[in-house]
Amino acid sequence: MTNRMKYDTITLGSGCFWCSQAIFERVKGVISATAGYSGGDIPHPSYEQVCTGETGYAEVVQVVYNPEIVSLEKLLEIFWKTHNPTTLNRQGADVGTQYRSVIFYHNNRQKEIAEMLKKKLEEAKIWADPIVTEISPYKNFYPAEKYHQDYYRNNPSAGYCQFVITPKLEKFEKVFKDQIKQK
Repeated sequence: MTNRMKYDTITLGSGCFWCSQAIFERVKGVISATAGYSGGDIPHPSYEQVCTGETGYAEVVQVVYNPEIVSLEKLLEIFWKTHNPTTLNRQGADVGTQYRSVIFYHNNRQKEIAEMLKKKLEEAKIWADPIVTEISPYKNFYPAEKYHQDYYRNNPSAGYCQFVITPKLEKFEKVFKDQIKQK
């Protein structure tokens, strides 16, 4: 009898998907982190459509992970601590509903864990303002265009990468050094 690995999937929006993908693809136990769009109603949205802020979609990263190596709790801790979950529809200079802080849960267990952790973080008063992270049922995911995939890895000297993504990665690597994949 073959012992097949069972992977799980969570879909997370924390602002620009270039940042999220660059972080989550470095986490031990993450099989894949794909930049894309989730939460809207039109089929196969384009980046240009999502950028209008009128489609209901958020820029997200869909994370496929091995729960025997990294727990959902740890992934959500990384999620919350690598963006500002207290700004509504905004991360830094990126403004609009497409940049909202959101967890699209794939099952009730994920919903319960996300709600419990959000409540714990609110009670801990880590941030001065309330957490506005939306916790919503997963309904769809469309991978972003090819040029958005692995954007940081493919364009490390681009201005946005140097001034926004690199500092986020440096913070992530300090705070979560025990969670980083070995190269």
